[in-house]
Amino acid sequence: MIAGTQWANVDPSEVSNWTVGLTYAILILTFLTSHEFGHYIAAKIHGIDTTLPYYIPAPFVLFGTLGAVIRIRERIPSRKVLFDIGVAGPLAGFAVCLLILIIGFSTLPPFEHIYSIHPEYRQLGSIPNTGMYFGDMLLFTFMREQFGVGFIPPMNEIYHYPFLCVGWFGLFVTALNMAPFGNLDGGHVLYSLLGGPVQRVVGRTLWWLLFTLGVLSLFGALNEFLRQPSPVDFVVWLQRALGEPLDMVVRAFPKLFQIGEGWLLWALLVRFFIKIDHPEVDDDVPLSPARSILGWLAILILIVCMPVQVIYFVQ
Repeated sequence: MIAGTQWANVDPSEVSNWTVGLTYAILILTFLTSHEFGHYIAAKIHGIDTTLPYYIPAPFVLFGTLGAVIRIRERIPSRKVLFDIGVAGPLAGFAVCLLILIIGFSTLPPFEHIYSIHPEYRQLGSIPNTGMYFGDMLLFTFMREQFGVGFIPPMNEIYHYPFLCVGWFGLFVTALNMAPFGNLDGGHVLYSLLGGPVQRVVGRTLWWLLFTLGVLSLFGALNEFLRQPSPVDFVVWLQRALGEPLDMVVRAFPKLFQIGEGWLLWALLVRFFIKIDHPEVDDDVPLSPARSILGWLAILILIVCMPVQVIYFVQ
């Protein structure tokens, strides 16, 4: 509720304002619950001992939550069971996100609603193209074009609209979970589909790509820093030594130094906590054709729901 209140541009320090964030809170809990109970129900169907979901609140973090998890308390016996448990969560959460976005785009308030959030826009006469942007994604664009009615807020304003904000967040989190790394759902699915050797090659290749893009984004930030005047001798030395050649490269390939913003942190989390390689499962029996088709459809979610840039700022 606190995060939803902040997204509505209302002061969250006043407890009486928290009701403004109620819709957002209900929607984001609905998404998280559907995802985790997808895992939970699949585990129970296969007789796997597992906990109910643990929700991780983070009131003053951007979306108000760090997600939810369940804990499986015994070893997964086969690739089929691993697949069913791994794929059930993303598919359940994905279905709920589609419904949230359909409702959100179909019931958008009129243009004047943005004035209740940003009264200063009335004097400007238009919505500024600066500020914080949510990165666009293929599926979000499709849903906007198919179901959008009337005024559709730009990507630097959609977070003021709870259904669109949670729908975007849910698609992104689902895509993130479908990344083919060790203990993520995508790692479970890819391991079940193609086995350990393929999962390791794909996971390690993607990890190095994310790590490289993340490092390049740091050089992009360094370039912005070096373009500013500074009285510090060391900074002046850096400007003389690196400033001009670095700026030339960044100007030649600007997107290359922008799209990796945030991915370095994610790459480090994967490397040290989530792990790149999937744990071995003592079973070589391939999945059935129906499960294989479902697995590839689930992997497609990663492609259509992953924005090129996640969240970025325009000045």
